[in-house]
Amino acid sequence: MVSFTNFVTLALALASTASAFPAYGSLAGLPREELDKVLPTLEFKKPAPPPGPLAYNGTKLVYDKAHPWKAPGPNDFRGPCPGLNTLANHGYLPHNGITTPAEIVTAVMEAFNMDNNLAKFAAYVAHLVDGNLLTGLISLGHATPETGPAPPAPALAGGLNTHLVFEGDSSITRADAYWGDNYSFNQTLFDELTSYMDRYGGGRYTWDVAKEAKWQRIQNSIATNPEFSLMQPRHFTVYLEATFVINFFVDGRMTENRSLGKEEALSWFKTNRFPDDWYRPGAPTAFENITDVAKAHVIEPGRNVNGVNTYEVDPTQPDLYNFCGIYVDFVNRVVPMMYPNPTGDILEALQINLQYLYDSAAEACPGQQQFPYGKPQ
Repeated sequence: MVSFTNFVTLALALASTASAFPAYGSLAGLPREELDKVLPTLEFKKPAPPPGPLAYNGTKLVYDKAHPWKAPGPNDFRGPCPGLNTLANHGYLPHNGITTPAEIVTAVMEAFNMDNNLAKFAAYVAHLVDGNLLTGLISLGHATPETGPAPPAPALAGGLNTHLVFEGDSSITRADAYWGDNYSFNQTLFDELTSYMDRYGGGRYTWDVAKEAKWQRIQNSIATNPEFSLMQPRHFTVYLEATFVINFFVDGRMTENRSLGKEEALSWFKTNRFPDDWYRPGAPTAFENITDVAKAHVIEPGRNVNGVNTYEVDPTQPDLYNFCGIYVDFVNRVVPMMYPNPTGDILEALQINLQYLYDSAAEACPGQQQFPYGKPQ
């Protein structure tokens, strides 16, 4: 699996010396000999449970005096997700971009009114492969051209920027990892997006724009990226991204025909800044309309198997409409691939975080909790 090879290469670079291994560096995919060097330098902190739903879940001003915008500095970490970058720039997440999954859950609920279960599912899927399970920390990415000079090599393989699960191909405004920079705002892609906004949305990002622009990005990746992959859970998140713009970036006071203008879109995607006087949505939101966007142009999970334009559907992969299957596939295939033989503190941390992940999926998967390492004693 190409993405797994890339991940291990990055992980090895990250672990070049045990003394340089950062507390937020992911342990996923590290060979046993590297883990033996790194583990003595890290202190195990049992992860606290994530928060439950908001006490007040109506609309409210989010860009307020307590959360001004502050540009990231050269020692601050940012990544491919404009939403999380924005939360760090406004102080809903730590400004340095080093955080925890529980803090992410709190921030996306407080600022975006994201449904509690979706918030937990996204945070713990990301943390299990991109975070440090011993320290409980995860970085939003690494220093980028927007934030200043690149940090020393150990920080380069950082967090959510790692190309495997959370970050993936066919992003709306970020290039595929195959081209070398999968985290920076891409003006060319944004210009293509605005052309679709003109063609299908009267100059705004609408559901019709989400359907057509996302389909075009997928087709472009198939035709130009020989390593293009749309395996789960990326097949799910590629459409989640398309719906995220309307579900979470549109001002909560717009309740009818929700859509996003070009200047607002630029503020989110490039500057990572809330539009002025911005209110969050008026009710907890999950992945509304995701199936409508996907059904407009159907493509099943799969990947390019032999260079460009060789996309093949993988019949072993769960489809978009089988959320429980996505959970089962991730837990039984992806996590053991990253942690094949965990022991000690890593095993305990895995089991705790896997429990938090299942808690987010339990409503969709009653009685189907998976235990890839056996049930905890």
